[in-house]
Amino acid sequence: MKTAICLQHVPFEGPGKFQSCLERYGFSIKKILVPSEGIPQNFPDLLLIMGGPMSVNDPDPWIKKELEFIRRAIDSGIPVLGVCLGSQLMATALGGSVKPGARLEIGPTPIVLTVEEDIDPVFGAFPHTLEVFQWHGEGLTLPSGAILLASSEHFPVQAFRYGEHAYGLLFHLELEREGVEALCRECASDVQKVGTTTKALLEAASRVLPQSHELADRLIAHITTV
Repeated sequence: MKTAICLQHVPFEGPGKFQSCLERYGFSIKKILVPSEGIPQNFPDLLLIMGGPMSVNDPDPWIKKELEFIRRAIDSGIPVLGVCLGSQLMATALGGSVKPGARLEIGPTPIVLTVEEDIDPVFGAFPHTLEVFQWHGEGLTLPSGAILLASSEHFPVQAFRYGEHAYGLLFHLELEREGVEALCRECASDVQKVGTTTKALLEAASRVLPQSHELADRLIAHITTV
């Protein structure tokens, strides 16, 4: 059985829907909480890099080690998928940068795809405009050599691909209801800052998550067969 390693940065931001997708395609999942457990010794068959409330620009020593690991993993050619903080770590590892956005982006947000099918086999088949669930305050610049896949009004880089096997998503296709509840609970100050409520976010999530899960499955199907 192939192995996927899931790098987590907090316990409440795990692989979500990606886990059942990967298991369906014959992968076992090993979760590693990087700040307390460190970086794995070897590369898996697939690498997931999840979110977290910290910043890539924080001085924590584990961040530098994770950036080095991510760069080497991408260079090795294994499939790599980063979400939210994970996409920002990927971008930084590839020479891009991360900085605060003009606003917090929390809850369902429309994004616009910037590619056609012949440019990207996954995103080229997505709806041109769709709502996805967001939870971040920082954005990223597109690394040199990467292909921009999606954008939004306030964050020009919502998704990118580097090479054939590495995808970075600023938004969350993997979130399930329990994950949204956990974010609302653990990041309650963010909910207050944007002037919404847990109830409103859960109701909004129920509208967009089913399509997100379909897209999550299509993305996992692609990167596990390349």
